[in-house]
Amino acid sequence: MPALYSVNVRMKLVIVESPKKSETITRYLGPDYKVLASEGHIRDLSTRGKGGLGIDVENGFQADWEISPRKKAVVAKLRAEAAKAEEVYLATDPDREGEAISWHLAQVLNLPVESTKRLQFHEITKPAILAAMDHPSVIDMNLVSAQETRRMEDRIIGFKVSSLLQRNINVQSAGRVQSSTLRMIVDRAKAIASFVPEEYWTIEASVVIGGKKYQIRLTKVDGKPFKCSNKEECEAILARMPKELVVTSVAKVEKKIFPKLPFTTSTLQQEAFAKYRFSNSHTQSVAQKLYEGLTVNGEHVGLITYMRTDSTRISEEFYKRHAVPYILEVYGKEYLGGLRAGKAGKNIQDAHEAIRPTGTHRTPEVVAQYVTPDEAKLYRLIYCRAMASMMAPKLIESTSVILSGNGLDFSLSGSRLLFPGYSSIFGDFEDADEATLPELTQGEILELKDLKPEQKFTKPEPAYNQASIVKAMEEKGIGRPSTYASTIDTLTKRKYISTVKGVISPTEDGEKAVRVLEKYFPDVVSTDYTATMERQLDKVEAGSTTFLEAMNEFYEPFIENFGKARELMQREPLQQTGEVCPECGKPLVIKQNKKGQSFVGCSGWPTCRYIKKEEKAPAEEVGELCPDCGSPLVYKKNKKGEKFIGCSKFPTCRYTRNLNGPIKKEPAKKVEYTEADYVKPCPLCKSGFLVVKHGKKTDLLGCTNFPKCKYHEWLKAKK
Repeated sequence: MPALYSVNVRMKLVIVESPKKSETITRYLGPDYKVLASEGHIRDLSTRGKGGLGIDVENGFQADWEISPRKKAVVAKLRAEAAKAEEVYLATDPDREGEAISWHLAQVLNLPVESTKRLQFHEITKPAILAAMDHPSVIDMNLVSAQETRRMEDRIIGFKVSSLLQRNINVQSAGRVQSSTLRMIVDRAKAIASFVPEEYWTIEASVVIGGKKYQIRLTKVDGKPFKCSNKEECEAILARMPKELVVTSVAKVEKKIFPKLPFTTSTLQQEAFAKYRFSNSHTQSVAQKLYEGLTVNGEHVGLITYMRTDSTRISEEFYKRHAVPYILEVYGKEYLGGLRAGKAGKNIQDAHEAIRPTGTHRTPEVVAQYVTPDEAKLYRLIYCRAMASMMAPKLIESTSVILSGNGLDFSLSGSRLLFPGYSSIFGDFEDADEATLPELTQGEILELKDLKPEQKFTKPEPAYNQASIVKAMEEKGIGRPSTYASTIDTLTKRKYISTVKGVISPTEDGEKAVRVLEKYFPDVVSTDYTATMERQLDKVEAGSTTFLEAMNEFYEPFIENFGKARELMQREPLQQTGEVCPECGKPLVIKQNKKGQSFVGCSGWPTCRYIKKEEKAPAEEVGELCPDCGSPLVYKKNKKGEKFIGCSKFPTCRYTRNLNGPIKKEPAKKVEYTEADYVKPCPLCKSGFLVVKHGKKTDLLGCTNFPKCKYHEWLKAKK
């Protein structure tokens, strides 16, 4: 038998966050490196200690970190590989969360924090990875402290406030970012419900110029802006309408229209919803795949830069090395623009570039041949927006015409494209320009046609949707690019909001939670308070304040308010069903379990533990008898909601078939393993070998003598 093991060569270990990213980077570093994934955070605060916080508040907010149960196998593998490695590089994501993951890895792998090499890259391409290897840094403990502060504040608010909500009003949870976001949604819904519409009228008409009709709108009456609030006023103006209008003014102005800045996380989510109706979480999921790497024309490469950013900056290197040559070659010198800086807002960190393609040669048309339709759509949007931002502005001639008669002024406007500029690449994503007007001269007379008075009513601001809520969160300084999508997902899972066709509405539980929080914890639902906390985290990151100072500043006023709320908050009476308990005679009420699911139970709990069982509707019969036992066959549904036919006597009789006929069970195929698959000898049976097997949820090492020998070792959880 050939030897199972080769000569032991000490490898260099690189640890990233995701398995997909490890696949891409492995291709760039060669055989001397092993790239493994932590699969996100490996540790979190425990639920031990006072209040289950996992934080020793009395001793300087000491954290009790523990390895997550799902990550123990991952950590075990990383420890084994780190012990064998010549050197370990930490290459987690370039943000607070990524820096914290690197620190946790250093802790559990016994790596020196002050000297372990930390790789920073913002795109997954070979030049970027090799440059990061040539210029490693070390773990930035200010970023780690900022993340630790954020995690502890969230844990304290979440555990403390949630416990009162669950006990007193029977809703699930509260959180620093989610509660202030929920309040904005509830406030908008209240404003819509209480809005009183006001009547107003518009008057439109048309004129014929060169045989073509053009729409005009009444804008002034006797030199004052046209305002009309009822039918009588409108009819009085209509009675003054002349049959002809005179062109009293023709103004032409050349305008430069500059391209929009490249995408941030927020603007990408907004535009993806507007253009494709992508939810925020779907946009982030697709962007993650584009960032981590896909195979295009035989090359596995990251297609975009890091997708969690609040910056609109594009690096000068990308502009000079990639954008300039591409624009000059494809469009010409006159189409070349420059790098434009966005407005520096107080909540913008600018740690990374804007979201842009990693290379100009991978055009949307090329990439679309190798990726899914949604990946192609989002890549095209990112590519075109970034490239357009570095191109020359569009030049138009805007024409404004005033047509007058009998003291009434109508407006007519149009535009003419003089130079397409950036719209050559981004025009498909923009609204069409105004129609070009024919030449008109002052004093020219046109016949007034097709008068169209229309009654309208003012409308409230629209309900938030997937795009506008993210924009509001960003403007208010709530959360960070990495949390926008997850915050909305959390509110949905908690059943605080519902989303129909992208429009977000609060549920009864959401309104109830906000009502109670506004009364007892006004800071928790205050956007100003949440934004102030975000700015405090920025100070910790910058090193201008310490972790301990930030925690004390947060904790002391919060815990004082919590103590008052605990004394004052009253239990909200549960909604009665109108029925009485068949066991003790007390009223039945609607309750919720820990998962947020409603059920009917006795109000006398815990003395009486009666729970009303839901009456199931009788199953629909197929009209056939079971071939195994002769009982009626009925339609059923599996866990996925798929319909099938089964026996009504289940579980006594287990006969089933699909809707198209009997289910044919294929005999299980035996997998043949060769020596190339052997990882190591089986320590249990001694005669078999451990090989990699793929389970439903996790990969594992299993014995080739299975099922006689059932020894196994868990590997990594699948994404």
